[in-house]
Amino acid sequence: MELVQPIREIKKIETIKKILLANETFGSRNHLLFVLGINSGLRISDLLKLKIKDIMNKGKVKSYIELRETKTSKIKKFPVNKASEKAITRYITSLDEIKPEMYLFKSRKGDNQAISRVQAWEILNAAAKEVGITEPIGTHSLRKTFGYHAYQAGIDITLLQKIYNHSAPSITLRYIGITQDDIDNVYINLNL
Repeated sequence: MELVQPIREIKKIETIKKILLANETFGSRNHLLFVLGINSGLRISDLLKLKIKDIMNKGKVKSYIELRETKTSKIKKFPVNKASEKAITRYITSLDEIKPEMYLFKSRKGDNQAISRVQAWEILNAAAKEVGITEPIGTHSLRKTFGYHAYQAGIDITLLQKIYNHSAPSITLRYIGITQDDIDNVYINLNL
């Protein structure tokens, strides 16, 4: 299994959003998958099992999403930020029908079936390739992108460690793709 990387450049993240939205049929769904993935840090298995009832209540986007993580069986609760709320609203308004039990990332196949992990991988890889990302990208890149950019924004590594349920900060740093270049930049940019 190839080690996937976070998407490190904000400009490429913004371009991927535009590329995903450009798809006439599934643009808002695929855009939401990407936006919610990079803003929640959820594993793809947890993203794909989300249903309308998990994000909407009485026609409005919930302020928090709460779910039981597939891998750990732990309850995870996190606030919906503005970027995610906007993407959810865009997607929901594009749907012909909205039922609470409907999967959020609904597939064309079957009556009420979520897209597969493979399909999610194909969506993300096609967009990443289109923006010129040459590093290995996968569905786990969404989760890693969340952590990488949170860390770059100054979020304490121990907080990210807790979010990811890692046993040590060193595991989290390696997981989110902090490179020697990132470490070197600390020395270069800190001129006291």
